[in-house]
Amino acid sequence: MTCAATTTKARGRPREFDPETALGCALQVFWRHGYEGASLAELTEAMGITKPSLYACFGNKEALFKQALDLYERDKLAYMRAALEAPTSRGVAERLFTGALDTYCGSTETQGCLGVMSLVACTTEDSSIREHVIARRKSSETALTARFQAALEEGDLPEGTDPVVLTHCVTTVLQGLSVKAQGGATRDELDQVVAAFLTMWPGR
Repeated sequence: MTCAATTTKARGRPREFDPETALGCALQVFWRHGYEGASLAELTEAMGITKPSLYACFGNKEALFKQALDLYERDKLAYMRAALEAPTSRGVAERLFTGALDTYCGSTETQGCLGVMSLVACTTEDSSIREHVIARRKSSETALTARFQAALEEGDLPEGTDPVVLTHCVTTVLQGLSVKAQGGATRDELDQVVAAFLTMWPGR
């Protein structure tokens, strides 16, 4: 995708643009700067549209960010669904970490996790954004906990393992990897962190 978004203007008609392409460009701005750090001027410039066009098509900045999160989760977090289908609990964790690092380290311009960056950057003035991102995160955590609960019942995890605590451990590492990636850690360094964590995975 090349930003700004391609736009056209026929004589006597309003400028037209591809909303999907424009939203992808907005996603890149949010990913680089977070919700608060992304100004409307930067967003419209990257999207190749005017502020009135942004408001007419996407709503306000908050609505645009939520739509960008939808796009992010659809395109960047597909590995979450694949991870939950792994045959073992350790396999679930391995797929999650691999998919996350592919996303976090896939571009020099968009490093780290958009959701984590937004939680870290948002202040109390943007509590609605924080609450929205937290709600999305909890949805993923609920699905992961259910998968670990199934693994416990199947005997894949040792008796006494708490699926909720295990979920918290995995998501904490994921969030830490995001922050490290945003701070410039290399893929090799982060792979070593994952390998060290997996040596502690509860076995039968």
